[in-house]
Amino acid sequence: MAERLQKFLARAGLGSRRQIEDWVRQGRITVNGVAAQLGAQVGAADDIQIDGKRVSVRADRQRRRVLAYYKPVGEMTTRSDPEGRPTIFERLPPLRDGRWIAVGRLDLTTQGLLLVTNDGELANRLMHPSSQIEREYAVRVLGEVVPEMLKRLREGVTLEDGVARFDDLREAGGEGANRWYHVVLREGRNREVRRLWESQGVTVSRLTRVRYGPVALRRGLHPGRWDELDETQIGALLAAVGYQPADRLEEAATEPHPGFKPARTKPGKFRGKPRPAAETGQPRQPWPARPNQRHQARHGSNIEPQHPSRPGDRRSDKLRGDESRTVSQPREPFNPWNARPGRPGGGERGASPGPRRPLNPGRARSGR
Repeated sequence: MAERLQKFLARAGLGSRRQIEDWVRQGRITVNGVAAQLGAQVGAADDIQIDGKRVSVRADRQRRRVLAYYKPVGEMTTRSDPEGRPTIFERLPPLRDGRWIAVGRLDLTTQGLLLVTNDGELANRLMHPSSQIEREYAVRVLGEVVPEMLKRLREGVTLEDGVARFDDLREAGGEGANRWYHVVLREGRNREVRRLWESQGVTVSRLTRVRYGPVALRRGLHPGRWDELDETQIGALLAAVGYQPADRLEEAATEPHPGFKPARTKPGKFRGKPRPAAETGQPRQPWPARPNQRHQARHGSNIEPQHPSRPGDRRSDKLRGDESRTVSQPREPFNPWNARPGRPGGGERGASPGPRRPLNPGRARSGR
């Protein structure tokens, strides 16, 4: 199945769509020996190379992974820093195929939750403004804050790159000149939280991102550590951005599990019930008639029952169905010693029950 070049490479975990588009403009990507163009349609059979290195097709079938990393102050959200400062990718676990892609950025003096994934398409959707993903920050400001300032921050403030505002703003305590607030944004402009507060004449002394969409920073997670999201948390992220890749869902439905083993059946060992006549399309065959020597010796009759079980057995009647009713079965002769009191007909099989015998009043009074 052919798809756009930047989307194909993003799903392979080689970068976000924006990064891959920049690589195409710089001429770093070739498709079948020809310089790639934006919007080119490619597939798994095409020879795609980045900086002269062929893209492995196996990377397209990798398992989607997402990490919730607690970025500390002093780390850069970049692959390499010219000044030699530490980066977040130095602490992440290695990948066999593809590479880690950071969902957005946090500047050098900001700490908190940073999502990292190997799915470039998911990273692109989480960062795109059209997704309107909430980003929640815990902010400590230094300076006096009055209600009019909070009102302006909620309604909107004009910055260098346009009007910006907080979608949610609430107080979170504090003492003296340092006050804590929780703010929510739905876009990811550069240093937007700090610039909004600085426009009101106050300084942000500490900034921590505590939530990105449905994923919150776990209490107890130390800076420089990370948690890997499970399938339920990843599913919540996919649902938040409306990302349901149909090709991977089809692969998961058609490919058997690696540990799956088909059941072994032996010929001649079938123990299930035979199909009814409606399914097979053939008339039901009656039970084979076999001579009952015991019945003939006892009653002197040449009538052979249609079932090997005892004549008149209710269980055998149910198994035979309507066919057993067509054959009249002889009854056993009456035995007076088997008769029970209170049963008309001397306990003969098939007789209706009679009235119950009353209790002996003498025994009831004596307690015997």
